[in-house]
Amino acid sequence: MTGSAPTAVKPTEPWRQRLIRSLLYGRNVDRAAKARARVGLAILAFAAIYAVIGGRLVMFAIGADNHAARRTAAQDAIATARPDIVDRNGEVLATDVKSPSLFGEPRRIIDKDEAIELLTATLPDLDTGEVRERLSSKKGFVWLKREITPKQQQQIHRLGIPGIGFLRENKRVYPTGAEVAHLIGLVNIDNQGIAGMEKWLDNNGLADLHRAGFATDRLQRPVELSIDLRVEHALRDELLKAKDKYKAKAASGLVSNVKTGEIVAMVSLPDFDPNNPKEAHDPDRINRLTTGVYEMGSTFKALTLAMALDSGKANLNTLFDARGALHYGKFTIHDTHPLGRQITLSEVFTFSSNVGAARIALAQGVEAHKAFLRKMGQLDRLRTELPESTSPIVPKRWSELNTITIAFGHGLSVAPLQAVMGINAVMNGGYLIPPTFLKRSEAEARAIAKKVLKSETSDKMRYLMRLNAEIGTAKKADVKGYYIGGKTGTSEKVVNGRYSKKQVLNSFTAIMPADNPQFQVLVMLDEPKPLPETHGFITSGWNAVPTGGKVIERIAPLLGVEPRFDLPPSERLILAASKGSQ
Repeated sequence: MTGSAPTAVKPTEPWRQRLIRSLLYGRNVDRAAKARARVGLAILAFAAIYAVIGGRLVMFAIGADNHAARRTAAQDAIATARPDIVDRNGEVLATDVKSPSLFGEPRRIIDKDEAIELLTATLPDLDTGEVRERLSSKKGFVWLKREITPKQQQQIHRLGIPGIGFLRENKRVYPTGAEVAHLIGLVNIDNQGIAGMEKWLDNNGLADLHRAGFATDRLQRPVELSIDLRVEHALRDELLKAKDKYKAKAASGLVSNVKTGEIVAMVSLPDFDPNNPKEAHDPDRINRLTTGVYEMGSTFKALTLAMALDSGKANLNTLFDARGALHYGKFTIHDTHPLGRQITLSEVFTFSSNVGAARIALAQGVEAHKAFLRKMGQLDRLRTELPESTSPIVPKRWSELNTITIAFGHGLSVAPLQAVMGINAVMNGGYLIPPTFLKRSEAEARAIAKKVLKSETSDKMRYLMRLNAEIGTAKKADVKGYYIGGKTGTSEKVVNGRYSKKQVLNSFTAIMPADNPQFQVLVMLDEPKPLPETHGFITSGWNAVPTGGKVIERIAPLLGVEPRFDLPPSERLILAASKGSQ
């Protein structure tokens, strides 16, 4: 059988492919010529892209260190931005300003010797050896001097040294200078808080925001403090005058809102200017109100008497034996002004009887006394926003002798702010409220307050405070119209293991107005000297008390305390009202 060869059949192109080919190439077009044109266009496009990439690589090769260093340092500068700190009225206490800092790029410097010579001539405080060491390193970026002045920046810029540049950083400044130094604290060269409220800010989230990159100028709201700058200035001014007048080693004071625990003013002299951090290293410039602990003297009698009244074991007319000194073993307790008779509890306070206070405490018992002081916050370290605080010095073995001496303010050392917290509770109706340096409402204070005394106990103690200003040791601070109450304290300092009668720490605590306390004022003078006008006396009534009176006269109008005249004596205005309400 003879077969024939198969005929090749040309495959039919699907209509979809024909449509696509027609759209891409058209009809009757020289496809080879068009392909060559497209290849040429692609070559040109790739050449342009590679030219751009090559140009960028050249730029990075020339200025890579510069850009990287600037970018890194600029990010650091932004990360150290801090919020403004303002007083309760919005007055700025601390803020950031932009300040130029000088840096070098060692790899780009052509003549290091010339650069060092020119820089040290313009900035004489630069250390030549340190600058040479930094510019001789192989690093791409080194700091040469932080926070230079605009004038210095201009002078260095005119030198035209390659590899020397400037970055704008955040610099912390304190417009009020030393006014609120111990409260505000200060920062280091990297704008990180190292003391006071500045450190509190870092410890309470600011440092974390820095690390996360969110702490920028635009994202931070001002921090509002409880401080009133006007009151702060008046308090500091009067303390400076008193320190100078009585030739005191130091002076301190504070103003506290009795009902909220807010600290409205706080001053400790000598202080420092936070714009000049070197001053802060002086050990004599500590914050004596929170870091220092002291025997508070007779101001502690307010706590002793409040303990007795609150227990119900004594009233204002209970008699205590003050006919002579109190002997305990080899120790003898004397009164500064002995009355030589039995005296009432009210007289113990008014005449500041050590013997009477000791007998009151002994009648309560050692354990009850210790438990009461712990309840009043006097035996444990006081914690506030300020990082600087010290634990009280409490007797390791609390005996009857300790109770005797602590009753009139010796043998137990506390921070003055701690004592103020306790007195506030005695005056405000019996509520122990932790002190704060931030704004706080009365409602917020009551929410965290602890009831530690009966209301009637507080009424009686306010009566005693006012009575002391009428006829007792606080008469020199009785500013007319403000119905103040007060208690003095003269604490002999321990010198070479013994109490010295010539070196004393004087304190005066006052409340205003006594019938409805709003504020407590504490004034302390360390080692005041006798003057002719004090008749050679150095006790609190001759120096701390009149100083307190001058402070109250200036700050009462600022605090909104209206003067009232022709008010009845304390027995009628406070005591009678208290009895009527019970």
